[in-house]
Amino acid sequence: MTIAVGERLPEVTLYEMTDGRPTPVPSAEVFAGRKVALFGVPGAFTPTCHKSHMPSFVNTADQLRAKGVDAIVCLTVNDPYVAAEWAKVTGADQAGIRIVCDSFAEFARATALDFDASARGLGVRCRRFSALVDDGEVKVINIENTPGEAVSSVGDVLVDQI
Repeated sequence: MTIAVGERLPEVTLYEMTDGRPTPVPSAEVFAGRKVALFGVPGAFTPTCHKSHMPSFVNTADQLRAKGVDAIVCLTVNDPYVAAEWAKVTGADQAGIRIVCDSFAEFARATALDFDASARGLGVRCRRFSALVDDGEVKVINIENTPGEAVSSVGDVLVDQI
């Protein structure tokens, strides 16, 4: 069953770049004690993620913070090297968006947000979504139904829901 409002996020190991090296990060560390605007993408540099989804959060980062969000986190099924470069190219790093990698799709599977994109050479990926998470508990969640679309999970929608 797909994760829903009122449920807690799973405890899995995520990864991010620290001092030029991939570093494991417990998911509890990312979400504990904070209000987090979380959005998940199938993959860095993929067309919709790159041209629509990430820019929607870069453009609304200040509005989210003004509504009491402590952190903006992007979850992607990529390796940390790719994610770090993507952060630079999209301006996510300048906007203060933290990108964490679900390198083995553990988070995606544990939340039932996974899908198999092997037919397109991508393997298991995370469905596109956005959520408001407070101390690890899902308060709002928006999951896209159509691959390749970023409509209900964009930054503007989440801003309006807070």
